[in-house]
Amino acid sequence: MKSNFVKNPLDKLPDILKRNLDKNLCICNEVPKMDVIDAIANGATTVDEVRNITYATSGNGCCTRQVVRLIECIHSIELEN
Repeated sequence: MKSNFVKNPLDKLPDILKRNLDKNLCICNEVPKMDVIDAIANGATTVDEVRNITYATSGNGCCTRQVVRLIECIHSIELEN
């Protein structure tokens, strides 16, 4: 994993993604949203890296889009059209 540490990850998120920080983002594995944000802020830049750290997305994968969006925002990844 690369050392892409982000000091204030919540500052990079739009307001809608700052909601429900204390709730589970991954329902299958009961992974809180802040655990996913912390993993990303500490250098995870792919869904696989987030999964290896938190187990989020390793159930039925319904939270994968949310994890991808958090990675894009926190690491300021531009989407290619």
